[in-house]
Amino acid sequence: MNPDPALPVLRAAAGIMLARPGLAGQGLDVGTFAVEHRQMILDALVEVPSLRAAVRRAGPRIPRDRPREAVLAALLLSPHGGTARAGVRVAEQFARDDAARERLRRRYQDRLQQSGDKLRIESARREQAALALSAAEVALADAERRAEELDTQVSALHRRAGDPRALATGLLRSLRRPAAEGGAEARDPRNPPPAAADPHDPALAVAASAAGITPEALVAALQAIVAPPPPSGVPRAGVVRERGLTVHPLGGGTEIGGSCVLVEAGETRLLVDAGLRPGDPAQPPGDIAHVLPGMPPDAVVVTHAHVDHCGYVPALAARLPGLRILATPETTFLMPRMWADSARLMRDRGRLHRDWGAAGEALYGREDVEEAVRRCEEVPVGVERVIGDVTVELFPAGHVLGAAGVVVRAGEQRVVVTGDISGFRQETVDGYRLPGSALDADLLVMESTCCAEDHAPRETRVGDLVKAVSEVCAAGGRVLIPAFALGRAQEIALLMRTHLPHVPVLVDGMAADVTASFERLTAAAPAPLQIFGGNVARARRPADLRRFTSGVVITTSGMLTGGPAVQWAAQILPEAHSALFLSGYQDEESGGAALLRLAGGRASHLTLHDGGRDTNVPLRARVEMMRLSAHADRRGLLDIAEETGPREIMLVHGVPHRQRDFREVLQVRGHTTVATGLWK
Repeated sequence: MNPDPALPVLRAAAGIMLARPGLAGQGLDVGTFAVEHRQMILDALVEVPSLRAAVRRAGPRIPRDRPREAVLAALLLSPHGGTARAGVRVAEQFARDDAARERLRRRYQDRLQQSGDKLRIESARREQAALALSAAEVALADAERRAEELDTQVSALHRRAGDPRALATGLLRSLRRPAAEGGAEARDPRNPPPAAADPHDPALAVAASAAGITPEALVAALQAIVAPPPPSGVPRAGVVRERGLTVHPLGGGTEIGGSCVLVEAGETRLLVDAGLRPGDPAQPPGDIAHVLPGMPPDAVVVTHAHVDHCGYVPALAARLPGLRILATPETTFLMPRMWADSARLMRDRGRLHRDWGAAGEALYGREDVEEAVRRCEEVPVGVERVIGDVTVELFPAGHVLGAAGVVVRAGEQRVVVTGDISGFRQETVDGYRLPGSALDADLLVMESTCCAEDHAPRETRVGDLVKAVSEVCAAGGRVLIPAFALGRAQEIALLMRTHLPHVPVLVDGMAADVTASFERLTAAAPAPLQIFGGNVARARRPADLRRFTSGVVITTSGMLTGGPAVQWAAQILPEAHSALFLSGYQDEESGGAALLRLAGGRASHLTLHDGGRDTNVPLRARVEMMRLSAHADRRGLLDIAEETGPREIMLVHGVPHRQRDFREVLQVRGHTTVATGLWK
């Protein structure tokens, strides 16, 4: 609002009036007096010429850029009373005009404010609609991904259900005696129970009667379907020459990932694992292309369902029509989920690479996954299985649910391949148990992931994690724990449920699907795994990204290379009261390793990569590595070597300079080591 144009004259007159004896000394403010007694002062100016004269002599302070005030002062202070009276009328008109303009201005501002409010409300509505649309798109994409992967698994199971070998396996399983009535052989659905030929066995007798043959003939027929004998008249190499074992690491020898060990005897070639090497895109085992031409492998024995050990199997199944795939029942159940996810990721990344004009074709697709599932054969631990000229036996390896080490025997020679192994009890699995067949082996092929580390006791490491999570959540923050979908995610969820039952926990992404698989796998076990429930629930993304303000989020990927973990990190890393705890091995090129380096250097921002998009994120949250490795450490590996007592030891699945140092430790302990490479 414009100031009163008569105010300079009013202030000058008020100063003169307050200086008179009747008002002097009362401490009245000139400006306040001028405003509060405006009309009285104007009347005095009109009626008292001497007051006008005194104000003229005092000279009202009127800025040069205020011509209206100057004109009005000349009128009000005129020696002529009529002119002064006219000045009062002009002053009143100015006041009315100013009041009218002020009303118009306020009305305009009110309308402008209302329009702004409407615009903000509309913008908020549009933003909410955009967020809802984005949430719906993300939810739809997740649902489509899960539906695609589940459809792949269902199709694969349908194909397997129509496979004679799978049907024979199921029938043998239904005919076997309970494990309490026999040893390891009794637990294998592909081997007849000890008294399978006993006509008094009700189930076997009924089945044999329905088939119109004897129980012995029924079992022999089913066994022949599961493991067909070699064609008659074709001599095996084991008959014409000694079946000496040879071992050749084709992948994962001096690196972590892409594990693959070729074992040969006579005319039989056996792969132990066929995993993917980390990277974008993922790569096959380093030297596997050299062995596929010519005489292909007869079978692949998968130690466990992590993709760095099983991820290349569907590609082999697509290229090798006769390849058999053997694993424990748990691993057989889990692999299709891992393969379906890998196939989808490779397809999406291949499409992205093609969009940018780069190479990146998928190693296999859905049909290959379905074929690999059809070929899977369940082999319980402690059971021998003949594959050509070799005999294979699996034993519990700890590490993750279903993980197994492998004993391969040919004649009097034996090779033990540990796979990933651990000797301590975890929330989801016990430690390794070596069978008698593994002792005094000719060669121990031993993983060496943590051969340079001496881990603190597991109770200490668990306590450190629980304490750190509790501190962050007590301060109102969120904790993001990127974790491997199979094994680590379930371990952490169970630890949180046991030790921090008051802290909300969300499991997101593929980790949630695998968690549900763990519960189904162990439902009939004496101690079934109860992971979901209580304070642990499946995440509902993207709504939970902002709605879940305090608690723990466990999600993939464990190395922060993509997936929901990147979306959560973009929300949580800028929060100074929150935290991101890495819980396992980080490849040097992974997002997790980059985060650790930047956090150690007190960097202010981190660039996250996901689906071809880069996001620059402020780095304010607490970042730490929480060691919860499921691999045996240096002491644990030494214990395995001592217990096995092999003639020679070969290290695989590790870093070269650490393997070199650990070989020296083994040699000091009296063990004979061999280089990672061809062994005969």
